[in-house]
Amino acid sequence: MRFYKATQFLFPRSFELRLLTICFLAVHVPLIACIAFSAATWHWQADTLLVILLATLLGTAGGVAAIHALLAPLTAATGMLRSIQKGERVDEIPVGGEDLVGRLLRGVTQAANDAADRSEELTIVAEHDSLTKILNRRGFLRAAERALVGDRPAVLALIDLDHFKTINDHLGHAAGDELLHAFAQRMSTVIRQSDICARWGGEEFAVLLPGANLSQAHDAIERLRSSISRHPLPGVGLTFSCGLAATAGSAELDDTARRADKALYSAKHHGRNRIEAAE
Repeated sequence: MRFYKATQFLFPRSFELRLLTICFLAVHVPLIACIAFSAATWHWQADTLLVILLATLLGTAGGVAAIHALLAPLTAATGMLRSIQKGERVDEIPVGGEDLVGRLLRGVTQAANDAADRSEELTIVAEHDSLTKILNRRGFLRAAERALVGDRPAVLALIDLDHFKTINDHLGHAAGDELLHAFAQRMSTVIRQSDICARWGGEEFAVLLPGANLSQAHDAIERLRSSISRHPLPGVGLTFSCGLAATAGSAELDDTARRADKALYSAKHHGRNRIEAAE
């Protein structure tokens, strides 16, 4: 480390240039010695000096190219470290030998993939609801942004379980939690694979139906309502109210959520167990 720190004045931002400079000077030592000896003795051998000069230049060019190639794994390791900082996984893993650089590459690769695994696990935990095992609001919004690229049309459905507080009061919170989980699983099985469902908060759920219009979305939520009516969830005869709102792109999602919430309020106000669409 002492020599490394002592040479930092040479290209402090580029280790490669610093190493190449030191090698360049080292390669020119024989030529410098010959010139110094000839100057001291006043005995110049032009042919010999020319040969040494050409050999030095060729050796320098070859040495610089070889050192640059040998430093390539370190450049790759630096790129992998940047991936670690960004929480990305290392896809192309350079294979090293049993020397110092090979051990460095294996260590950095292992660290990068371990960091990516931890990042993915933390993302899953942060974006999923621990009770229902589906997306939470944060995960839903991120998934919606990816699904609504450009001006792709979609419909947002906000669902509220009817009289859920009464269910909690009469059957207990454990039964209420079981009901939330059962509803989330039923919803996940009834909607299309391309749709995105999440627990919006409390007893509210959200479903994004990309590429659907209001009529198609109404039919999809009606299938869920009919499924629960024909095959009730355990412990209680559950119903729900739903508000629908159309959107055209992720930029309008906040306004769409407000309109869907307003339609949901209207559905609850008009007797619950119904689906209403925003204007």
